[in-house]
Amino acid sequence: MFKNLWKNRVKLVEKNLIVELKKNPALEEKLANAMEYSLMAGGKRLRPILLMAAADAVNGTGEKFLTVATAMEMIHTYSLIHDDLPAMDNDDYRRGKLTNHKVFGEATAILAGDALLTLAFEVITRQENISPEILLQIVKEFSTAAGQSGMVGGQSIDLESEGKKIDMATLKKMHLGKTGALFKAAIRSGAILAGANFQQLDALTIYAEKFGLAFQITDDILDVVGDEKNLGKPIGSDEKNNKSTYVTLTSLDTAKNLAQSAVDDAVDALEIFGAEADFLRELVKYLIGRNK
Repeated sequence: MFKNLWKNRVKLVEKNLIVELKKNPALEEKLANAMEYSLMAGGKRLRPILLMAAADAVNGTGEKFLTVATAMEMIHTYSLIHDDLPAMDNDDYRRGKLTNHKVFGEATAILAGDALLTLAFEVITRQENISPEILLQIVKEFSTAAGQSGMVGGQSIDLESEGKKIDMATLKKMHLGKTGALFKAAIRSGAILAGANFQQLDALTIYAEKFGLAFQITDDILDVVGDEKNLGKPIGSDEKNNKSTYVTLTSLDTAKNLAQSAVDDAVDALEIFGAEADFLRELVKYLIGRNK
């Protein structure tokens, strides 16, 4: 049931991504193709899935918020396009395909990312049957997570840390922004849209923080022991770029223990929920066993 629900919702998200993208056709064909290329390149669609699952945990209305979930995936895709750029991580492959700048050129890749980021906020305004006041809260959640206090800030720490040995506090701060912020925004937004009370929102926020931590530690582990074919990108890139990770600052075994601890804490945070939060429980457990 867990994997079937995930698979079905991925299909919903991907169908709606195209619908929303085509509502505002780009003025120039190359830009339009670049946006669609990365947006439809596959992936787990974790962030929109988490948004809907959080709404399910509150009152079972996850698919009602597909529009906002779609906007979240646009922001995530923008971040991937920019992360892969030569000035950032300088990656040639993403999800087994050439990165955007390798296909369309660096300038168009930058513009495609910019366009997806700004389009996301327009898409939020298309969400039906939600008050303007709630949608403003969602805009705040998204923009804070994507900006200097979240993802962009984390990326900045990452760039400044290349070639340096950083401490664990800096590593956590970096990933709390770079990776964790969008997960947190997705889960909190789903809860807010579904009318979560304070206790529910607090529990889901804790879950989100632990989920992000487990995801990042597992990502660091996979960069060492993962299979390049399954991952869709070269392994060992962290070592190549001389980056500090949970593995390099501790050890492979310690990193695995830290990931398991984060998963356990995430599950514990959902104690106030019943079966309606089972998808979230199964998803975070699945994380540390993934191979891509």
